Amino acid sequence: MIYHLFEFLKDYDIPGQGLFTYLSFRAMFASAVSILIALIFGKKIIGWLQKKQIGEEIRDLGLEGQMQKKGTPTMGGIIIIISVLVSVLLFADLTNIYIILLLITTVWLGLLGFADDYIKVFRHNKEGLSEKGKLVAQIILGLSIGITVCFSNDIVVREKVQVDSAAATEAVTDMTDLDKDSELRISEGQWAEQDVVKSTKTTIPFVKNHEFDYKWLSPFKGAMGWYCKWAIYVIMIVIVITACSNGTNLTDGMDGLSTGTSAIVGVVLGIFAYLSGNILNADYLNIMYIPGTGEIAVFMAAFVGALIGFLWYNSYPAQIFMGDTGSLAIGGIIGVCAILIRKELLLPILCGIFFVESVSVLVQRFYFKYTKKRYGTGRRVFKMAPLHHHFQKEGVPAMITWPKRAVPEAKIVVRFWIIGILLAVCTIALLKIR
Repeated sequence: MIYHLFEFLKDYDIPGQGLFTYLSFRAMFASAVSILIALIFGKKIIGWLQKKQIGEEIRDLGLEGQMQKKGTPTMGGIIIIISVLVSVLLFADLTNIYIILLLITTVWLGLLGFADDYIKVFRHNKEGLSEKGKLVAQIILGLSIGITVCFSNDIVVREKVQVDSAAATEAVTDMTDLDKDSELRISEGQWAEQDVVKSTKTTIPFVKNHEFDYKWLSPFKGAMGWYCKWAIYVIMIVIVITACSNGTNLTDGMDGLSTGTSAIVGVVLGIFAYLSGNILNADYLNIMYIPGTGEIAVFMAAFVGALIGFLWYNSYPAQIFMGDTGSLAIGGIIGVCAILIRKELLLPILCGIFFVESVSVLVQRFYFKYTKKRYGTGRRVFKMAPLHHHFQKEGVPAMITWPKRAVPEAKIVVRFWIIGILLAVCTIALLKIR
């Protein structure tokens, strides 16, 4: 709203008005405001939840310090969602299609998670929403995002932009807002670019030009091939959103684990969004230039700020848990952001923590059912799944017995953060590996 206010008053000479046209300035302000909202209102929300006795019901799984968490307020994802929404509404361009899609994702999955937490807490049903119900809601969101990406004329790419950097630098007055078409029409001949296109191309490492086109998976050519490639792309979008949302949910099992890991991922996606929306950076890194995605950096700055503010209360020992209200929304935001900036195939590396956590659950379930059917008694690969709980258990028979002794929760969380940072650095480095 502040952004649009200054846009409305752009004809008036107001001191500092130009700052609000800079993506970098608005991103920093969005992050700072988001942190402050989480810190200030987080304490009030925690107090209200405690007063209403809205606490987590803990099942005794034999984990060290687990029962001490009984009664800790949950549904703290409300803090994250409010912080993100307020900050984005203040500083982002609300006419930008990418911001609109991310706002819809935040509200949709936030409400889905809230419904799940509400059933668990107020109706005392530990199962919450059924897995099928949550999956259907996630698929509906994925289909909506996918169809919008396919048919919206505002979601396009300019492939292989060739830029005369020296001439562009002299001609462009605002280097931080190069995603605006008005800034791109510098002068004929200073750079050459292909026409704006609707494309199913995405970014992938280790190959020439960093590009993978989903049409390569289509068995058809011609008109049928055109429909098939977009169908494949939409299916991929649904899978990514669903997997990210559920992967984050599975990782939310220790104080600060999901919050800190998601903040690391959010920083990298914000950087990618800024680079993809900047014509000079896109040319230098040899990646697709996607007009308008620079605005996503403002959203992700608010997102990371909200997570940092929430981590103030969620770090060990946690004063509040995010619950499904937060975890489902966080995962969805990460998935949708990656799709919009065409970096979804980098997620298995960037979100390696979430990926491994999800795989550990699938492997554990499959192997347990298989061995039970074959031998009559179920056997385990890990001492406990998801993976982070494996390091908390001891004395449980499993294929993987390391470590022999239980590791303190706080140490597990910090080590997972370190791994997340290493994965983030590797993901960024992949942009220059062909």
